[in-house]
Amino acid sequence: MKYQDRTPFFLTRGRLSAGALVLLNGLILLTAGCVSGRQQKTAPDPASHEESRAPAINQQLPAIFVAGDSTAARGGGETQQGWAEPFASYFDSTKIKVVNRAKGGRSSRTFITEGLWDQLLAEAKKGDFVLIQFGHNDAGLINDAVRARGSLRGLGEETEEIDNLMTKKHEVVHTFGWYMRKMIADTKAKGASPIVLSSTVRDIWKEGKVERGPGPYSQWAAQIAKSARVPFVDLTRIMADEFDVMGKEKVKALYPRDSTHFNAVGADLHAAAVVAGLKGLRPDPVRKFFSSKGEAVAPNH
Repeated sequence: MKYQDRTPFFLTRGRLSAGALVLLNGLILLTAGCVSGRQQKTAPDPASHEESRAPAINQQLPAIFVAGDSTAARGGGETQQGWAEPFASYFDSTKIKVVNRAKGGRSSRTFITEGLWDQLLAEAKKGDFVLIQFGHNDAGLINDAVRARGSLRGLGEETEEIDNLMTKKHEVVHTFGWYMRKMIADTKAKGASPIVLSSTVRDIWKEGKVERGPGPYSQWAAQIAKSARVPFVDLTRIMADEFDVMGKEKVKALYPRDSTHFNAVGADLHAAAVVAGLKGLRPDPVRKFFSSKGEAVAPNH
């Protein structure tokens, strides 16, 4: 069956409107024509494409906050978009607000050290939800003059003291696990509910199968969530399963810039997959807040 005749498996509960499916399929076909002969190259820091932070939220409503990197952050338009932007359309805005605080180029470490986490935490309150997703940038260099964003590998309590070449400050660098556990603990302390997500999928293939990475970070995210006894959405698995069915050429159309950052269609597919993963939790913590679009998404267990 051709992909344009097929609805993604996590969009099979009820039916999307015919117009919505036509738009989705048309965008995929249009994008496919734009990426013919694409060469893989390193893209500029996606943070440069972001717009200003979202305005102050309505404190009378519960909120779903998103902490993450460029794969979730607001992007530069149709050719690059993070999943947390279309994610809001899956929820009823009269019942809950989706607040996207993800920022391009950040790792679990730099999201905290740059103060972005403290800003999010200052807005969070009892009854809110915080989706935490990192990993793509945590494998970067720990100390250099350009980004200095890597965290120590693993889940332990190891540290490394550095004189940061970029910030010109002394810093104690921790492991990926330490930074993630801190965000989980801080969220709980505010009376909000943390939910850990594994990373988005990259357009990298081997022997006909898409990569289920990057590296060990998705597996580490699962271990962190389990040890902290918080919900975990395995977005890596959900999207990799779908991409394996779609095939390499159809997936390539969703990644016009590079192997990591997807376009608006890819962002919406990832957003729907996050919703499917949330619905697959037992219990589903946000079941009361979906819009009609969100209700149409089938759970993924």
